[in-house]
Amino acid sequence: MKRQGTSIIFVNDENKVLLFLRDDKPDLPYRNMWDVPGGHVEPDETPEECIVREMKEEMNLDLKDFQLLCEKEFDDRIEYTYWKKADLNIDEIDLMEGQCLKWFTRQEAAETELAYGFNEIVEEFFIFLT
Repeated sequence: MKRQGTSIIFVNDENKVLLFLRDDKPDLPYRNMWDVPGGHVEPDETPEECIVREMKEEMNLDLKDFQLLCEKEFDDRIEYTYWKKADLNIDEIDLMEGQCLKWFTRQEAAETELAYGFNEIVEEFFIFLT
């Protein structure tokens, strides 16, 4: 059985999506690449429980009122991507993983190679928004 991953696309009132720059640790896959926040589902949790836990661990956010965008099968995993409208002040987020956060327009996200094949999902999200 493939492992499961969860991710969440935060979108602000300017229709920009929140991405984070992955750490630069030698053993880390996709280091120094932009990525969608999320993580791996533990054996004893649902994808919904996982994304709530990950956002608490990574950004100290209490995640509520989010919706499933898509469930997509990749070669290495099944990804559950959620979304939430949120005008987060990234200067006030206590980032526990990654180097920094940044809001991306649709064009900026499309022109940036994202970790774990997320360009496809981010573009799907922008199509969903329109």
